[in-house]
Amino acid sequence: MTKPKTQGAAEKETRVEETPFEFIASICSVLVVGLFILTFLGQNYVIPSGSMENTLLVGDHVLVDRITLSPPTKWAPFVHYREPKRGDILVFIKPVPDPDANGQPQYLDLVKRLVGLPGDHIHLHDGLVYINGVPYPLAKTGLDTPVDPDEQTFLDEFPAVAPVPEPGNLIPDTWAEEFPTHIVNGDLVVPPGEYFMMGDNRHNSADSRFWGFVPRANIIGRPLFNYWSFKAQDGQLEQTGVGSQIAWMGHVALHFFTDTRWARTFHVIR
Repeated sequence: MTKPKTQGAAEKETRVEETPFEFIASICSVLVVGLFILTFLGQNYVIPSGSMENTLLVGDHVLVDRITLSPPTKWAPFVHYREPKRGDILVFIKPVPDPDANGQPQYLDLVKRLVGLPGDHIHLHDGLVYINGVPYPLAKTGLDTPVDPDEQTFLDEFPAVAPVPEPGNLIPDTWAEEFPTHIVNGDLVVPPGEYFMMGDNRHNSADSRFWGFVPRANIIGRPLFNYWSFKAQDGQLEQTGVGSQIAWMGHVALHFFTDTRWARTFHVIR
């Protein structure tokens, strides 16, 4: 007498294995979702310099929120949008270009803290930042970094000394010409639709003091958290060329476990 098949045996016989096409389709779906997130919702950004120390370190890899500060869209009414706030750390497009290796202008993405909103009166005195006559809460940040004596007054008494374009000092002619038109009673007044950015490490930061205001349209988003942090020297990640890139990848492979700052993994940025 033949025994009836159990339910488990029947399920085993009817189970269909995934075909190679279905496997590839699944991988493509994951890639499409990931590409959508990185293109429209978030962006990877690597900190290349020490201008935001110790808030952000060279070699921090951060995820940038591109949605919250973007103009509202009809296709995503559920998303909370808002305008930039004083104190926000922002990634933005530098308003003036820098020459690349071939001398061609290139617009760089930078990360700084938003210090001045439209209409704000800003000045620095004795190394302290004043906003509308009131000391800024982060006013003492970065004062322990040594500074060139020739730049001391410009950095710590701004805008008492006007920016003067000179070879190697990063001050463009356009900002030097525009600068006097924004001075009112010794304060720099932020114009409508623009923002004043500064690095937390203010003695080692080429920011709005050097090249001017950032238009609203140049703001990309806010860094949310570190997803990976790897030790690097100031400027090391800005080196170009195939040889430099290959050497860096080799360095990362050899020192991944020892030079990764594990304590900064998923560190929330404020």
